[in-house]
Amino acid sequence: MKSLKFIGNGLSKVVGNLERNASEKNKAIGKTLQNKSRLYFSSLYFRNFRLFFFGQAISLIGTWMQNVGQGWLVLTTTNSPFLLGVVGAAQFLPMMLFSLYAGVIIDRFSKRKILLLTQSALTITALAFAILTQLKIITYWEILLLALTMGIANTFDMPARQSFYVELVGEKALINAISLNSSIFNFARILGPAVAGILIGKLGYAACFYINAASFLPVIYGIYLIKIEEKPRKANLTERVFVDIKEGLKYIKHSQIILISVVLLAIVNIFMFNYNIFVPSFVKDVLRMGATGYGFVMAMMGLGALFGSLLLAMMSHRGIKPWYVFFTAIGVSISSIVMGPQRSFLSFNIFMILQGFFMITYLNSTNILIQVNSEDSVRGRVMSIYTFVLGGLTPFGALYAGTVSEKLGAGAGFLISGLISSVAVIFIYTQWYRRISLKKPVEVVSGTIIEAPPMNKLIK
Repeated sequence: MKSLKFIGNGLSKVVGNLERNASEKNKAIGKTLQNKSRLYFSSLYFRNFRLFFFGQAISLIGTWMQNVGQGWLVLTTTNSPFLLGVVGAAQFLPMMLFSLYAGVIIDRFSKRKILLLTQSALTITALAFAILTQLKIITYWEILLLALTMGIANTFDMPARQSFYVELVGEKALINAISLNSSIFNFARILGPAVAGILIGKLGYAACFYINAASFLPVIYGIYLIKIEEKPRKANLTERVFVDIKEGLKYIKHSQIILISVVLLAIVNIFMFNYNIFVPSFVKDVLRMGATGYGFVMAMMGLGALFGSLLLAMMSHRGIKPWYVFFTAIGVSISSIVMGPQRSFLSFNIFMILQGFFMITYLNSTNILIQVNSEDSVRGRVMSIYTFVLGGLTPFGALYAGTVSEKLGAGAGFLISGLISSVAVIFIYTQWYRRISLKKPVEVVSGTIIEAPPMNKLIK
């Protein structure tokens, strides 16, 4: 009996030790996972960002559904890639005309209140699209007018959103916030077109527009719940508007990394980011497929972009180097060159995934470089110029893409655009970026001079 008792006590001790070790190991694993979570998803630990993030996650799905429905509606109604390009130009024309003015307003007023107004305006526009389409009274000219109205709202919405992140999470989590928000944008790029392609075939175009209108409600409510400390802002809009615009342009001129990023973005945007024209034309005329095929192709591009944005979010603690911008810009260009000769639906989708990956990593790297090198006092104006370049120059790109698609075909458009972009990226890298002084003073709007750090150490 004593021996059995001795054995039982020994087994109890062994089991107890195993349980303690397992418990300590589980705690260690849990702590490691928590640390990894804070490292990779640091911005989600901020309440304000969570409210904005999850509202955007819903809203962007509707936005992509509308983009697909609108593009396919125009193309099937007019059977003209050029007229589709005109709609794209109209949607981004306000950014070309009013972006700089929008930046001054964003720097002077509450970004939160501006976003409430712009998101509400986009809701009303989407609802008008839905009603006119359902009643079957919508015409090409009405589509053009509604696209222009959306463009006006987005002229203020885009730079306000981009410069709002730093108020939600601060500078330390800014890179992570931009990358994570980009990930939901690209998740929506996958889901939205795929659902839109199905809905167009089953319920018609109006369903896409109704869902988009409803999807704005969560983001509007989320912005309403956000609580941030409002800083005192200038109220007089007429006193120094042009002076403020000039100071914003001067700031960019004296910050070489921002200037290079903006110039490169202008070229890449005009020749490369014309997916809403090249892709539907290619799917319809070359691959001989309908709205469902178009939705699937755009979803594949979104899949690649989702991978890219999540990768950047997980690498955000390491920072973003300037050379990332050039490497990813070359990736976008080369993948476009390869896409041009494709005639297989499978191979075209594979390269669309690559295109999406390089596209989003290029855009995010550029956005991050510009934001981390901008002073808070001019951030709205700097991001409005970023918006001007990204959206305001789109009319030129849309007209270029529509003309090339109509005359030479979308395949030739992919090939030509990729070649032009590749030459531009290589030229700017070798003849400008590599030759500039590593230290250059940056003149801030307050009049003080701040010595900029070397370009290769801008982000650790």
